Amino acid sequence: MVKKLYTDLKPIEEVFTGWDVLTPDERRFVKNNSTVQYYKKNEVIHYEGDTPTHMMVLANGKAKVYKEGVGSRTQIIRMLKPGEPFGYRAMIANGTYNTNVAAFEPAAVYMLKGDVFISILRHNNAFCFRFLEELAADLGDSDSRTVNLTQKHIRGRLAESLLFLSKSYGMEEDGATINIYLSREDLANLSNMTTSNAIRTLSSFVNEHIIAMDGRKLKIIDEEKLRKISKMG
Repeated sequence: MVKKLYTDLKPIEEVFTGWDVLTPDERRFVKNNSTVQYYKKNEVIHYEGDTPTHMMVLANGKAKVYKEGVGSRTQIIRMLKPGEPFGYRAMIANGTYNTNVAAFEPAAVYMLKGDVFISILRHNNAFCFRFLEELAADLGDSDSRTVNLTQKHIRGRLAESLLFLSKSYGMEEDGATINIYLSREDLANLSNMTTSNAIRTLSSFVNEHIIAMDGRKLKIIDEEKLRKISKMG
């Protein structure tokens, strides 16, 4: 059932723009040493503590990167969208995964053998620099989120999460409804708050005509006010 959703997947070199710096021989090498894995909604792609064997690229669908904190409380670190590589930090560091990754909806993932990935990193400077840029961007985003999730008030955190989701996944045809359906629990885990606080804050945003809700659909009505709340914290 899941495979039928992704019978028209683009080749791995078209999904992730990092492949544009590969030589023709390297492209063939990648093609011959990569496979596609399919995951159902909520299925775990890798667990914290696992030893990495492949560099992965999300080919289709959506996925979440998260950690289990104190008292088994989940914290969503970031959300992945098609074209994003993941699972390579632990491989470069010669360590284990320090997060979990799960499919947020049915997803397809390109799996490139780890030794192939590391070999190309060592021999292709442009490719290596591309991943240095990825790591640097991830580190910058992580620093910002650490400050925002610990210093902003609940309204500011939730506003930031809604803006983040709209930027990451875009809008539906109406130009206002965020193109992802999150449970209140997932939205709370993304915003570092309890589910009950997320529900109350969402209701407050609705009453203030900042957003509208239809089940798991979230529609941004007043983006300028949402940005102001996020900035003020």
